[in-house]
Amino acid sequence: MADLPACPSASDDGLLPTELRAWMILLAATGAVEQRLRAVVKERLDVSHDEFLVLCLLAEQPAGLRMTRIAELLGRPKTRLTYQVACLQHAGLVTRTSVCGDKRGVEVLLTDKARRLLTEASDALSETVTESLAHFMGPAQLDAMRALLPDHAQRSDTE
Repeated sequence: MADLPACPSASDDGLLPTELRAWMILLAATGAVEQRLRAVVKERLDVSHDEFLVLCLLAEQPAGLRMTRIAELLGRPKTRLTYQVACLQHAGLVTRTSVCGDKRGVEVLLTDKARRLLTEASDALSETVTESLAHFMGPAQLDAMRALLPDHAQRSDTE
C-alpha cells in the first residue's frame, strides 16, 4: 500500500479561518480513508467504493430507502445511482421494489446475502478506517477537528 501524502497543517499560520482549516483536514482524512478502503471493499465485497456506500446506507435502514433519498444522501446524480443499484441487484446484494401508491418511486433493500457479507467484512473494514485515520491524523489535526464542534468538544472534556 502506498504511503499517504502528509496531512495538511493544523497550525494557525495560514490564511484560512479555523473552521475552514478543520474542514479541509476532514476532507483530506476522508480521502485517505477512502483510498485505503477501496481495496478492502473490492477484496471483501467485490463491489466499487460507491456501491459500498449504498450498501452502508441501506445497512442502517432495515426498511430500505427510496432511490431519491439515497441519491440525496450520497450527493450523487440519480442516473449514476440507478446504474450502481442495478450492479448491486445483479450481484444479489439488493432488491428494488415499486413504492405502493407512487408509480415512479423505487425502494431499495439489502438482501440477506449483503447483510452476511457486511457482517463478515465489518472487522476488516472498521480496522482499515481506524488505521487510516491514525496514520493520517495526529494530535494537531484532531485539535483542529474539534474546532468544527466546539460545544461538543467542551461537553466531551467534562464528561
